[in-house]
Amino acid sequence: MNILLIGAGGALGAIARYGLTQAVTKYLSVSDYIGTLSVNIIGCFIIGIIIGIYADIKIETQLFFIIGFLGSFTTMSAFSIQTVEMFNNQNFGEAILYIFMTILFTILATYIGLSLGSLK
Repeated sequence: MNILLIGAGGALGAIARYGLTQAVTKYLSVSDYIGTLSVNIIGCFIIGIIIGIYADIKIETQLFFIIGFLGSFTTMSAFSIQTVEMFNNQNFGEAILYIFMTILFTILATYIGLSLGSLK
């Protein structure tokens, strides 16, 4: 049952990630990496909120939503390949900025989400 919960959450998270990345890229007319960055920031914010509000969250919810959905939604594999591609294309400044923004803003989003979630 646990594997099914993780799998179902993961499938939905992957679909949500793809949809949001495409929407950000299309509607804001920005590079793909900004879509990935947006997804990672939003996912980190959501996980902070959920853990802040529900510190004693049920294992089934953890498996489905945190491990499955958010684990699939906030993929670092897309971040990694996009960063390597930037370096390979000799876009060093853009790659370094992307690394910095991803680390800074995802940690900040997680902290803010956790702080807001803990207000109860």
